[in-house]
Amino acid sequence: MRAGHLIYKVENLDKSVKEWRDKGFAVEYGRAKNPYNAIIYFSNGPYIELLAATGMPKFFKVLLNYMGYKGVVKRFDSWDYGAERWCGFCIEKEHGDLKEEINSLGKYKERGFYMKNAKRKDTYGNELKFKCFFPAELSLPFLMSYFNIDPKPRNFVHPNGYERVAKITFATTAESSKIIRELLDDPIVEIMVTGEAGVVKEVVFA
Repeated sequence: MRAGHLIYKVENLDKSVKEWRDKGFAVEYGRAKNPYNAIIYFSNGPYIELLAATGMPKFFKVLLNYMGYKGVVKRFDSWDYGAERWCGFCIEKEHGDLKEEINSLGKYKERGFYMKNAKRKDTYGNELKFKCFFPAELSLPFLMSYFNIDPKPRNFVHPNGYERVAKITFATTAESSKIIRELLDDPIVEIMVTGEAGVVKEVVFA
């Protein structure tokens, strides 16, 4: 798997879109009507998601809690109610589903919620379909299959001259670092063992 995308939690989506555009990034909303996120794509490598809210219904969080996925709910709540910051890191599979990777996590007795039929329609009318797995353990990144349609622009350079995310530093626990290294094969990701619960320490653009 490779670095998929990074989530930057925002309090006001429109304000944050303007701020990132003022920094010279091309930003598009996740959907045309009532968007809750916006995307900064690069032609290659991971993209950035500006996230105001997950859109996850409260009753569904209650259900996940009842099913024993308290860590998953805590992850979603941090994305819904947390402060502005880098707050999420996704590792991505280029083709297929996530069953093999979920089985690998199972060897370490890691549980989570598998969203098999996730989708959204972007501002160009494309229906993007994908699968996600959210581990209950917060020191692990979440997993995602790649979109059925590639939404990334080709040979694109942002107005500020940036072409890609060149480095991601992710801080985690010793146990989770072993699991991540088993799943992830991407030279731009530096894994730091700090004991922290999955914190994006640094993102470098080039």
